[in-house]
Amino acid sequence: MVRFIHLADVHLGAAPDRGCPWSHAREEEIWETFRRVIASISRDPVDLLFIAGDLFHRQPLLRELKEVNYLFSTIPETRVFLMAGNHDYIKNDSFYQGFAWEPNVTFFEDEAKTCVRIPELDTFVYGMSYHRQMIRENLYDSWTPEEEDGFHVLLAHGGDGEHIPIDARRLAAAGFSYLALGHIHKPHALLRGKAVYAGALEPIDRNDTGKHGYVEGSWDRGKLRLKFIPFASRSYENLVLSLNEESTQYSLEEMAKNSILKKGGQNIYRLVLQGSRPPELVLLTERLKRIGNISEVLDESVPAYDLEELERRFRGTLIGDYIGHFSGRDLSLVEEKALYHGLQALLETGIINQ
Repeated sequence: MVRFIHLADVHLGAAPDRGCPWSHAREEEIWETFRRVIASISRDPVDLLFIAGDLFHRQPLLRELKEVNYLFSTIPETRVFLMAGNHDYIKNDSFYQGFAWEPNVTFFEDEAKTCVRIPELDTFVYGMSYHRQMIRENLYDSWTPEEEDGFHVLLAHGGDGEHIPIDARRLAAAGFSYLALGHIHKPHALLRGKAVYAGALEPIDRNDTGKHGYVEGSWDRGKLRLKFIPFASRSYENLVLSLNEESTQYSLEEMAKNSILKKGGQNIYRLVLQGSRPPELVLLTERLKRIGNISEVLDESVPAYDLEELERRFRGTLIGDYIGHFSGRDLSLVEEKALYHGLQALLETGIINQ
């Protein structure tokens, strides 16, 4: 049986949410989570470790490569395979060029198909590295595995129009046993049990919501088993709070505190406000941000105006005409915002008989 771990998009060197109080801690957490993965392999060795691109968030410094290489030296029983992705692609002056990796490490340095055979494991690993930030050609589509029985793993990074489009069904039909994919930060399968994005090891920005970690797998006599292992130190979450006509700034802050306490104070939140709020309530979003790790407040709530009553009351005035302009049709979110913000401005400035 061959045991392996597949991870991707570690983005060492990234500092998510710059300007936020927790940004520096996040930069170190990304490193620490990668170290924790290596430490877990040291305690319970696997045969293979696949890193499907973007180990670094940008061109790695020499000291960073040495740090990573040292970590790989602590798991000598594990064969490590890695490639450069679109973020850490190999430039002419990159420290990736000619770097002396540990004996257990294979770095796919060329921007061309390379196959490494591991006879004792009856395993073949295929890969390449980015030498450009964008590669629009379908480079992988023409690849085929060696015509020998065994475990054939394609280490690939991409999947969109600017970063090597990937036809997973075509590659699976060509005979690859497993497609260890990187580039898309949300963990998911293109082909169940065959082609899998491990997702970012740690969430990198506020759009990387949900659980993050790596894929743990085994290959035994032609049977592939895969399991996603959540491993990130924290996650990005959307926290939706519903306002009503009785809401106040203080009640909203208490609601946010209680919700964050239930969902986890270590997580980072995008706060989404919905519902109808009292027209006189002016939301103080900066106060909301001080409650916890809140990176953004999206106010989708609307003032609780009785539009029919206001249109009747101010018929023949600018306010009545303004409401009438929006009446009787389905409004987009932008139009709805324009209606309520404009109406609030007109009412507050007292513009009536114009």
